[in-house]
Amino acid sequence: PCNDGFAGPAPVRSYPPNAFGLHDMLGNVREWCLDWFEKYSTNTLTDPGGPERGSSRIVRGGSWYHSPDFARSAYRSGAPPNTTDMNLGFRIVIRED
Repeated sequence: PCNDGFAGPAPVRSYPPNAFGLHDMLGNVREWCLDWFEKYSTNTLTDPGGPERGSSRIVRGGSWYHSPDFARSAYRSGAPPNTTDMNLGFRIVIRED
């Protein structure tokens, strides 16, 4: 169990950024990904893109609602695109060059 002082998702920028300058990457909310979900191939692949279509999108990471074991970017599951949940969101990233 963890207690960061928030009853749900923490406000944006509650914690220091990671090496890429992104705040609150793990443990706040699970995040939608663009790719459609399918089980990983047994072949070695780098950055697999997933199928062209499907019924579930990839969801990554854990949230404040889950145990810390799930608070890692490698944790991956799928959910239908119309799914709503109090611990599921998305991230908008603006690249500044």
